[in-house]
Amino acid sequence: MLAKILIAIVAVIHIYILVLEMFLWETNTGRKAFKLSAEFARDTRVMAANQGLYNGFLAAGLIWGLWLGAGGTHITLYFLVCVLIAGIYGGITASKKILYVQALPAFLALLALIGQ
Repeated sequence: MLAKILIAIVAVIHIYILVLEMFLWETNTGRKAFKLSAEFARDTRVMAANQGLYNGFLAAGLIWGLWLGAGGTHITLYFLVCVLIAGIYGGITASKKILYVQALPAFLALLALIGQ
């Protein structure tokens, strides 16, 4: 049960990131979340929407794995590893905050999934 809850939290985080990057990038909410100037947000909105779409795919994969139940464990495992790798890479290259927002929840969900 703990694994399912943590996996669902990771999926919700990625849906939220999708919304921020695809729809709120140029708003005060999006700019504040990513500490962006209005000019930079405007210039990078297409790139951000693309990133948001990828985050949506990660969330969809996790939701798919949960929906399949025990038969989706390998799918869920795969998408959690993808989230973890993306979070580590983002934490190293973009912002350490990503380690806590993306990588840590994925790592905890992964541990719970493996430990069940």
